[in-house]
Amino acid sequence: QLSTLPGVGQKSAQRLAFHLISRSKESVYEFAKTMVDTRNTIKYCKQCFNISNQELCHICLDSTRQSDILCIVSEPKDIFAIEKAQIFKGYYHVLGGLISPLDGVHPESLRIRELHERMRKESFSEIIIAINSTVEGDTTILFLQNVLSDYSVTVTKLAYGLPMGADIEYTDEVTLQKAIQGRVSI
Repeated sequence: QLSTLPGVGQKSAQRLAFHLISRSKESVYEFAKTMVDTRNTIKYCKQCFNISNQELCHICLDSTRQSDILCIVSEPKDIFAIEKAQIFKGYYHVLGGLISPLDGVHPESLRIRELHERMRKESFSEIIIAINSTVEGDTTILFLQNVLSDYSVTVTKLAYGLPMGADIEYTDEVTLQKAIQGRVSI
């Protein structure tokens, strides 16, 4: 079961399993109970669809955030990454995935209808699309551009390119293309 977790290979799963069986029965029970309790109490925020333990998540409840900027992400884990950077102070909208027809994920499977509802109810000056640059991500970005063209709002996406400390010599061609295309004045 441990090897079914993302990022956990066979060796790591084995190491975790041996660690768990070396702990006391009470400790393992408490660990398992915490996992089950967490899974049973976690729900999705009814406004942005971030994970939460109440109707609205802590971000949607924060009235000090910039109410005119909305950041669209594919999954709740993306919110955690952006929040860790401590640069974005607006609100979020979680799509719940990316368009991938081969995997059976079509626009109707995502929270596009809910995005339309938010756009009609709330007033945003900017929508930031913070989605990974993959085939599925780029497909979703193009779809969102079309959806959002119905509203008078500035739509931006994250810049892609070289990470800090990267060597150009070891950078793949696509990343280098994105870096050149997304260049900025200095």
